[in-house]
Amino acid sequence: MTTRIAVIGVGSIATQHLLSYQKNPQSELVAVCDIDRTRAKAQADKFGVPKATDVVDEILADDGVDAVSICVPNFLHAKFAEAALRAGKDVLVEKPMSVNVAEAEALVQATKETGQALQIGYVRRFAPNALVTKRFLDEGEFGDIYAARATIIRAAGNPGGWFGDVSVSGGGPLIDLGVHIIDLCWYLMGMPAPVSVSGATFSKLGARDNIQHLTRYRAASETRVNNVEDYATAQIRFEGGAVLDVDTSYSLHARNSTSVKIHGSKGGAEIEPELLMITERHDTLLHMQPQIDSLGFDFQVGFANQIDHFLQICRREIPADATAEQGLEMARMLSAIYESAKAGAEVTIAR
Repeated sequence: MTTRIAVIGVGSIATQHLLSYQKNPQSELVAVCDIDRTRAKAQADKFGVPKATDVVDEILADDGVDAVSICVPNFLHAKFAEAALRAGKDVLVEKPMSVNVAEAEALVQATKETGQALQIGYVRRFAPNALVTKRFLDEGEFGDIYAARATIIRAAGNPGGWFGDVSVSGGGPLIDLGVHIIDLCWYLMGMPAPVSVSGATFSKLGARDNIQHLTRYRAASETRVNNVEDYATAQIRFEGGAVLDVDTSYSLHARNSTSVKIHGSKGGAEIEPELLMITERHDTLLHMQPQIDSLGFDFQVGFANQIDHFLQICRREIPADATAEQGLEMARMLSAIYESAKAGAEVTIAR
């Protein structure tokens, strides 16, 4: 039996959801919804979806919808996710799950009260390089993970549109890009409880709209507000003493780069830009590179795997594993980084 899916919000990232659902024999796309009805109709026509609307409540009241993907701007993630849960739908919500701790706490409560499944769209967990690393970690190959470093640097990568408006996005590169790599490292570290954060943010360069001769991603939204940070850096400390260092930017005088590394007592791994495992045997250091189709983050395969995983959750074959509780921990970490940056001091994460 297929799962009947509606996609709420049909901007750029929704295309990957639609493609993956369309290709998966266990799903049936039955509806799309967007504030721009013309855009909703265009995507419905493109993907052969029978219903297009600009009214979210129509989707939530439709008994012919089993589950939803929520791909709207950040400040609506928690609102729509909670409404969908309470309407009896399973939910795949794009990251970040919420823009503050209070919203995240409400979603945890909603999942408990409704019994519906919520999965957060941490797509990097589902790329082959991460899946292989996780298997090695689960088998104890790297020992205890005590340190990690996560970096996504864009020299001139502010998408503009709602991404630059803190009232809509909740923040800049930290909440947009950093959330992915913080989650990936935290997940691979075994998701220890965060206890304190020391962070800093800077707004020195702005959106860099003056830069010429460089093609870059632009948001569909036409607004040009920019009041988010350009660059964020932080160290997160966890119970047991492990640490995670994070650097991420929209605008920075630096090369574009992505790097994700974990370090353990028996070995370590570089997951990005391409998978490499490091250990020692017989008093010799070893660099081992798995033979897999893609050593880096494979965007399309990651989304296909994530959607297939979500559909298994909807069929109750497996439990959700990127849960509202994990989204709450992420909200605590992100909020603490912004709070630390504002205060100019380390912040303890309260529960």
